[in-house]
Amino acid sequence: MANDHANDHKYTVMTVCTGNICRSPMGEIILRHFFDERGLGDLVDVESSGVSDEEWSHPIDPRAVHVLRERGYGDEIPRNHFAHRISRDEIARTDLFLPMTAAHMRSLLRLLPPAKRAEVHMYRSFDPNLPKPPAGREDKIDLVDPWYGGPHEFEVAIDQIEQVAPYIVDWVAKKIGADKA
Repeated sequence: MANDHANDHKYTVMTVCTGNICRSPMGEIILRHFFDERGLGDLVDVESSGVSDEEWSHPIDPRAVHVLRERGYGDEIPRNHFAHRISRDEIARTDLFLPMTAAHMRSLLRLLPPAKRAEVHMYRSFDPNLPKPPAGREDKIDLVDPWYGGPHEFEVAIDQIEQVAPYIVDWVAKKIGADKA
């Protein structure tokens, strides 16, 4: 397989939001499910983090857990989620960073060394049905923030995450040479 990583390194995808309790863990769980479904779980790790430590140590938001269970991801929800700010170690081992909003992207870019910045792509930028926003207007493709909303906003967030997940899986499969199967 044409993988330019060492045999012991899985390609690592990192979903990133503010506090690592809603959108990024939802993205992590859903993307992991889609990678596993495609038979790529042994080649790709999916993790999540935040750009802030304001929710440090908290579990996944119960509203996110509820919508994940309703969509059939109940068995895939980690029991030991520990919200945290992205670490230097995570930055070093991540191959693809997926910030959920333009604000997350800007915060993340400030934390990354210059050599890692090209590996940052907004989560919804993979959706071929969305127009590519002009530079500086990436907020046009932000993933909805469900935190201040209710059940409807969590439904919209999970819809957006699920809609884009297959495109991200396809892109990563090509990147690691696993699209030949």
